Amino acid sequence: MIFGSKQDEDETVVAMLASVLRRDISFGLLRPDEKLKLNALRQRYGGSNHSMRETLRLLSAEGLVAASAQRGFRVTSATEADLQDILFMRIQVEKMALEKALALGDVAWEGRVLAAHHAMRHCEMVVQGDLSDLAALDWDNACRAFSYSLCEASGSPRLLDTQQKFYDQSRRFRLALLREGRLDFQDRAQQHQALLAAVLQRDTDVALAGLESLITTELQA
Repeated sequence: MIFGSKQDEDETVVAMLASVLRRDISFGLLRPDEKLKLNALRQRYGGSNHSMRETLRLLSAEGLVAASAQRGFRVTSATEADLQDILFMRIQVEKMALEKALALGDVAWEGRVLAAHHAMRHCEMVVQGDLSDLAALDWDNACRAFSYSLCEASGSPRLLDTQQKFYDQSRRFRLALLREGRLDFQDRAQQHQALLAAVLQRDTDVALAGLESLITTELQA
């Protein structure tokens, strides 16, 4: 088939719009609790009413946008209570996934974890001297990839989807700490290295404790 269907085109537009809105929510350009009106969003980002509505529904399912019959769409809140709840969920979900991955993962999985750690370390060095939006997103995506790699061998697609959902919900808080200069990159490097070593040695207790400590300090620097 030479030409894609209209459905394919619509899905492509929604994916592009969702990517841009995720970025602007992450960097605070769309602020917590800000109302998201279709006409204003279309003027700012383009797309049709249908594609923008589908985009907001997608982001609602990801927990980045809240929807109600009375108030319409808005950016989800970002209070201290929200942070603590996301922190709690990340710890529970990622420890569960890592424990399963340690039991099920093979040598190829270990290789993917090593590669993701190497890429993340490179981005951590870059972002310390370059606080552009592009460098910050590259860094956060590399951190996301390392976090995902730890859980990847869990054997549970639904658990992995949940892991990524809560990781993405924590992005606003993490990028704010980066911009405020509150991340201790030397400490992060030591924690990451210790976690990696425990994973490769299949030391479950040490790995799970290290993961919980890393998530906590990452969001409460």
